[in-house]
This record gives sequence, structure tokens and C-alpha cells, in this order.
Amino acid sequence: MRRPFEILVYLPFIILLAASIACERPSDLSVSDKSSSNTKQETASQPTSSKTTKESSDSSTKKQSTSSGLQGTQQFPSFADLVEVLQPSVVNISTTNVIKQRSPFQRGPGGPNDPFNEFFEKFFGGPGGGAPQEYKRQGLGSGFIITEDGYVVTNNHVIDKATDIDIILQSGDKYEAKVVGKDPKTDLAVLKFEPDQKLQTVKFGDSDNLRIGDWVIAIGNPFGLGYTVTAGIVSAKGRSLGFGAYDDFIQTDASLNPGNSGGPLFNLNGEVVGVNAAIASRAQGIGFAIPIDLAEFVIEQLKSGGKVVRGWLGIYVQKITPEIAASFDLKEDEGALVSDLAKDGPAEKAGIKRGDVIIEFDGKKVTDVSDLTNYSAETAPGTKVEVKVIEDGKTKTLTVTLGEFPDQKTKIESEINENLGIRVKQISPDIAKRFNLSQDKGIIISDIQQGSAASLAGLKLADIILKIDKSSISTLQDYSKALDKIKPGDTVLFQVIRGNNSLFVAVRVPEDKSEDQDK
Repeated sequence: MRRPFEILVYLPFIILLAASIACERPSDLSVSDKSSSNTKQETASQPTSSKTTKESSDSSTKKQSTSSGLQGTQQFPSFADLVEVLQPSVVNISTTNVIKQRSPFQRGPGGPNDPFNEFFEKFFGGPGGGAPQEYKRQGLGSGFIITEDGYVVTNNHVIDKATDIDIILQSGDKYEAKVVGKDPKTDLAVLKFEPDQKLQTVKFGDSDNLRIGDWVIAIGNPFGLGYTVTAGIVSAKGRSLGFGAYDDFIQTDASLNPGNSGGPLFNLNGEVVGVNAAIASRAQGIGFAIPIDLAEFVIEQLKSGGKVVRGWLGIYVQKITPEIAASFDLKEDEGALVSDLAKDGPAEKAGIKRGDVIIEFDGKKVTDVSDLTNYSAETAPGTKVEVKVIEDGKTKTLTVTLGEFPDQKTKIESEINENLGIRVKQISPDIAKRFNLSQDKGIIISDIQQGSAASLAGLKLADIILKIDKSSISTLQDYSKALDKIKPGDTVLFQVIRGNNSLFVAVRVPEDKSEDQDK
């Protein structure tokens, strides 16, 4: 019992001694550091250097990571600097249309054959309705400046039938403009106003070199909101919308809205590659622009002469499908198939026949119908060109002297057409698909004005015209000849196909075209 007790007595002293020795060791180390400061400084510097290296490495890693993140976001370019440069060359367009419209009561209770229609027409200015009333309608659009002295490009539909046209610059300055020329076939128009100073102009690019996926910028006046910029990519090229022979649109997902029509579509070099023209009404993010390579030819002619003079082959062509290619034993479904020829036209005189496949025009390859249409239109009338065709499996080259594309029919036909209030088109495969037709030949009513003579008589959109006053109608030339015989005041008998039915419609041509036509 005594020995454990002794151990317990001495244990605190042992602990105190150990603590005293431990406290003295740092003091010794301190003295040692003073006596060998150089060695200790070097030794101490090593962990510091190591720490600095580690911090530097961490900092480098963080910078690298940040740089990598910035690089990822910088793949989407900023258009701010480019837009700032381009905006002064874009204009807003304001139009005023004066239209005449009858009261809602269009005819007597017995329809077009009501015996009281003559009474209404004599005393009230028309079948079952009062005298026409005038209304002013405002329109908006966009355009771009092509010369320093005030020439502007826009869409034809923006200024068509406008009585007043105003140009508004980015500065807010407003000028009255006049129409120099317009081309309904390509929906292009050239305007002119007199500026107080030299203007900034656009530069034309090359739409043929555009690739699907390229960035494009649209600047315009959507919904009258003033200068608005949208950006997107080229979604597709060579789009056909069934508007006519010169359908060859650039499709883009850059937002285009009502009011953007006529504005420019720029590439990232600040060059105009398209003229914004249409939107898909049933979809979002789908807009269409006229390629500048097609538009430039039209713009130059409108600017210099007020109209477009096109070369003309005198043929009707259709797309070659894989099925047609197989039927004709063609190696590729490329080229343009001749389905019909204008009588005594340039192609017929040169020896081109129905069923020939045109694969080359003046040394340029023809891959589809739009190629041939554009090549021939851009060649001056009277030019001799070599046309390579496949006939019965054999390739041959013919020389064709191009004629001048027939004007928008004769003046008389144009007036009668306006009086009737209808527009017609030659049925093409695209139009047949658009209107869900069972046939791809003939003449179709592509537009009809409400309250017009044709509308009141009972003609409708998409009616296919078989006969006019017993004359068979299968081509635009037939239609033109039939209308040449008609005078204002005559009654015209149309035989049309509507759906699966054939019916007759009698239309009286007004003597004063302002009575039955919206202005």
C-alpha cells in the first residue's frame, strides 16, 4: 500500500517537470534561428514558395476555367456594332390606300337571278346595295436605301394601290415618295424621294453563297414599332410557296412580322442577301426572303426603266420527281421537264418538244425548274443561247433565240381583269398541291376581291375556269384571247369546276371599274 501511495505523491512533480522541459524547447529553437538566420530563411522560404506556386496554379486553373466559360458564350456573336452601322440605311414606309366599298346588302333576296336586281342597280348603284363609300386604310412596311440620292427598295405588296407613300428615316425625317417601278412577279418595287442630304446606302452580298446555318439579321418596322432588329439563321434555300414562276425564297428563323415586309436581310458582313417578303401565318419563327441575286436583276431594271424586260423561252415546265425520272429512264431527277410549248414560241421554233428534259441553259447546269426560269428571265430578249436537252434518252444541243416575256397581258385585259375583280394563274404542281386540286393543268382563280362583279355573281377562290363564252380555256394565252373580245358592259359566261362539280356563272362587266373594285 505504501508504494502506490508514493507514486501518487510524486506524479504531479513529474508532470510539472515534463511541462517545463517542453516550454524550454521553443526558446532553444528561437536562439538557433538567430544564430543561423540565413539557413532558416532559406528553409522558411521553401514552404512559402510552394504555397505561392500552389496559389498561382489555382489562380491559373480558375482563369482557364473562366476563359473557357467566356469562350463558350462568345460563340454567339453580338450584333450591336454591326446594327449600329446598318440602321441608317433602313427606312420605314407608311402608305395610305383609298378603297371603295358597297354597303353590306350585296344583292336582292333572290340571289344573282333576282328580278329586282335591275331595280336596285338602277336606283341604288348596284344589286341590293347603296352607292360605294370611300375609306382610307393605312399600311406599314420597310425598305432599304440603294443610292445616296434617295432610291429605295421594298416589296410590291407594301405599296401596291397606295395613293400616298411616306419614307421615314432613322433620324425621324419624313419624305414623300413616288413609285419608280414595280414587278408583281417577284414582289419587288423601287421608290424615289428627294432627301436634304446624301444618304447611307446598303451593299449587296451574294445569296448563292449563303449556307444553311449561316447567321442573318433582319431590320424593319414590325407592327409599326419602329426600328426593330431580329437575328436567326438560314433555315433553308430554294423554298417554293406557290406564288408564281419566280418562287425561290430563303427561309429563316429570324422573326419577321407584319411591317417587316420589304426590309433587308443582312449577313454578318453587313451585306444585303435578301429582301424580307413573307411569313408563315400558321407557324412561328418561319419567314421568307427574296434572294438578292434574283432581286438585283429586277431592281436595276426597275430603277433604270420602270419595268422588267425578261427573256422568254415559250415553254411550260414541271419538276422532275423520282417517279418521272424512272419513267424517262433518267439517271438523276434533275433538270426541267417540258410539259407544253407556246405556239410559234422561241422553243418550238428551235425544235424543243414536249417530253424533252432541259439539263443546261447557256452553259449553266439546270438542276430544277427555278434554275431555268431565272436563267431565261435574266437573259436579254434576242440573245441566242444553247440549250442542252435529253430527248428519248439522247442528249442534244439546240440554239434558241429568246423572245421577250409577254407583258402582264394587254391593257384591255388588265382593265377587264380589274373590273371583274379576279386574278388568275396557270395551274402548276405547286398550286395544285396548295389548293388540293385533282389536276395540275388549266387556269385557276388565285384571288378574288370582295364586292367585285365576279364575287357578286358567284365566282369563288380556287374555281378552275373551263370556258369563257364557249371558248375553251387551258392556258393564260387562251384566257387572254377570250378577254380581248369582252368590252365593259358585256355579260360574260364562265364555266368553272368547283370541287367535283361543273357550273356556269354569268358575270356582268361594269362600265366604270371604280364601282365594283376596292381601290
